[in-house]
Amino acid sequence: MEFGPLQLFVIGFTDPQLDGRVLAALGDASNAGLIRVVDVLGVYKDEEGNVLAAEGTDLTEDEAITYGAWVGALIGLGSGGEAGAEMGAIVGGISAAEEYEYGLDEEALATIADDIPPGGAGLMLVIEHRWMIPLRDAVRSQGGIVIAQDFLNPESLIAFGADVALED
Repeated sequence: MEFGPLQLFVIGFTDPQLDGRVLAALGDASNAGLIRVVDVLGVYKDEEGNVLAAEGTDLTEDEAITYGAWVGALIGLGSGGEAGAEMGAIVGGISAAEEYEYGLDEEALATIADDIPPGGAGLMLVIEHRWMIPLRDAVRSQGGIVIAQDFLNPESLIAFGADVALED
């Protein structure tokens, strides 16, 4: 299995419309082969504080186990070298097999929900950039490495401008 770059998004909604447009956009990008939804968790808190949550993934059970082992191995490599990578792969694969539905226990869900105001919602999303695989491979074949990466959006550019203004 070939992996593309992964990206984590945490998105807050103060007045969510919940009309399906976000999920439709994710589905369109996934169906076009541009991304794969590795994990998505949506949490909504109504005005009375009741919490509704929904999770999903594009991964099969075998893919989830493979991803879990891969991520675990990389974390283990960083923390304990080759032996850490082996142990991390085992732990990551087992964890993914046991929690294939990406289920969060009630305590973890309550922690997330605490940060959401009544009437608000949150979305945690891990996507794999499938479109990036050929570009990444071409860069690697030429001896290139990614030195930095980030997304630029209007909010981050405005914040950057505010920081620059404070320095003047």
